[in-house]
Amino acid sequence: MAEMLQSVEVLYCGVCGLPAEYCEFGSEFEKCKPWLIQNAPDLYPDLVKDSNLKEADKVSEQLQSTSISEGSSTSKKEEVKRLPGGKIKKKDKQEIIIEKVTRNRRKSITTIKGLEIFGVKLSDASKKLGKKFATGASVVKGPTEKEQIDVQGDISYDIVDFITETWPDVPESAIFFIEDGKKVPAA
Repeated sequence: MAEMLQSVEVLYCGVCGLPAEYCEFGSEFEKCKPWLIQNAPDLYPDLVKDSNLKEADKVSEQLQSTSISEGSSTSKKEEVKRLPGGKIKKKDKQEIIIEKVTRNRRKSITTIKGLEIFGVKLSDASKKLGKKFATGASVVKGPTEKEQIDVQGDISYDIVDFITETWPDVPESAIFFIEDGKKVPAA
């Protein structure tokens, strides 16, 4: 009599769809790791060891970060937003930067960055600046993909007073000039 072949059950990954044995060769292996640790621990024993070590490290970090402080039972932990890859997202600085750029020897453009942080609508601000200084003003995207106001001409002599009078929420200490590549306070 001929031998009967038995069917083999293949465990497919719930994340990438490959057989679990081949997940390490796929492009989404990092995403597959938690699923593999839970559903196929015998295929990847190194992953199970690593996950146990990471959990132990997390517990020890939590124990180190919690401390008993005098007078309060809970410690305030500063929230930091982390982006993928471990990068930390920085908060926007509460400052307005004014920069004068000279073009074609005589003509200049004054750039104002950071007004939107103080709740100022840039389109309204550009209209007010254009009317006050009788010049062209527009909202453009700067090199950092943030919007800024470009005003034709050198208006740096009067701009600080105009900003603080028009928008009282903006403190004069938050306004800076860029001169020769250095940040100089306006006050």
